[in-house]
Amino acid sequence: MIITVSVKIKEIIEKGIDYPWPRPEICLRCRVSKVWGHGHVSAWFDGFDEALDLRRWRCPACGCVIRMKPRGYFNNFQASIETIRSRISHRLKTGRWPPGLLYTRQDHWLRALIKNVHSYLGNQWKGRLTEAFDRLLEKGLIPVTRSI
Repeated sequence: MIITVSVKIKEIIEKGIDYPWPRPEICLRCRVSKVWGHGHVSAWFDGFDEALDLRRWRCPACGCVIRMKPRGYFNNFQASIETIRSRISHRLKTGRWPPGLLYTRQDHWLRALIKNVHSYLGNQWKGRLTEAFDRLLEKGLIPVTRSI
C-alpha cells in the first residue's frame, strides 16, 4: 500500500534515512492502531542524481506493508505528474517532444493516455487530450497507466 505525503524531496536527499516521515496512525487495510517501522526502500525520481530513501511501515496484525511516497507522483512513475502533463501538452501543440527525456518513454505516456481516454471518456475527447488528462485525474485515475 502506498501513501502519498507532502514532503520536500531536497530535504529527503539531505537527511536520508533520518528524514522524519510521518507515521500512519492506523493500518489502512485492517484499521489496527499501531504500525511498526519496516525500514526504507530506495526509489528513483527524475531530476535527482541519487535514489531517495522512502520510509516503510508494517502492520503487525495483517502484515500489510505501507510505503510513503512524495505527493505529485503517480505510483510506479519516476516523473512528476506536472512533468508528464506538460510534456504531453507540448507534444500535442507542437508535434514534437521537448528535449530532456527519452522519446520512447514519452510516447508510452501519450499512447496510454489515448487508450485511457477512449476507454473511460469516449471518442468525444479525442481532440482534447490535455483536458481529458485533467478529467481522468479528477476521476481518481492515472491517465498514463498501461495497467487496467
